[in-house]
Amino acid sequence: MASGGMDLIGMWNQMAWVAKSIAIILFIMSMWSIGVAIERIYTYTQARNQSRLYAPQVAKHLKEGRLKEAIALSSSKNYRYSHLAKVVLAGLQEFQFQQESGGGLSREDLVDTVRRAIQRASALTAADLKKGVAALATIGSTAPFVGLLGTVVGIINAFTGIAATGSGGLGAVSAGIAEALVETALGLVVAIPAVWFYNYLTGRIEYFNVEMDNSSSELVDYFIKKTA
Repeated sequence: MASGGMDLIGMWNQMAWVAKSIAIILFIMSMWSIGVAIERIYTYTQARNQSRLYAPQVAKHLKEGRLKEAIALSSSKNYRYSHLAKVVLAGLQEFQFQQESGGGLSREDLVDTVRRAIQRASALTAADLKKGVAALATIGSTAPFVGLLGTVVGIINAFTGIAATGSGGLGAVSAGIAEALVETALGLVVAIPAVWFYNYLTGRIEYFNVEMDNSSSELVDYFIKKTA
C-alpha cells in the first residue's frame, strides 16, 4: 500500500459523505447485478437441463395417445423449471378440459382455443424468464453516470482544497483527484459486468422463446391430427 493516506482505506476516510454515499450506492448496484445474474443463470441452466429430459418423454406419451400421463409428467415437480413443460401443460390441460366438458366446439374452434391457451402460457413463461434481467440493463446504463457524479464531487473537493490552502500544488488537489478517479473506476467496474450479464441472459431468453414457439407449433399440429 502507498503511504501518506493514499491507500484505499485512507481515501475512504478522507471522502466526504456525498462521495461515500455514491460509493455505497455503486456497491449495492454491483451486488444486485451479481445476485440477479447468479439466480438467472441457475434458473436457465435448470430450465435447459430439465427441458432436455422432458421433451422426449412427453413426446413418447403423446405419440402413444396417453394424454393423462403426459399431463402428469408436465406437472411433475421434476420439471418445474422447464419452460417447455409449462407451455405444453397449458395446451394439454385445455384440450382435456374441452373434451371432458363436452362443450360442443367444432374442430377449428377447439384447436383455436388450445392455441390461445398455449400462447398465454408462452407469454407468462417468457415474462417469468425475463424477471430481473431488466435491472441489469438499468444498472449497466446508469452505473457510469453514478460514477461520473462521484467524479464531479471529487473534482469539487479538489478545488475546495485549492481554495483552502491558497495553493494549486499537487498536495492540495491530490486527494480530490484520487477520489474522483476511484469513483469513475467504481462506476465502470459495476457497469461492465452488468452489460455482459445482460447480453448473455438476453441471448438465452431468445433461445428459450424459439424453443417454446417450436414446441407450441408441434403441439398444435398434434391436436389438429388428433381431432381430424
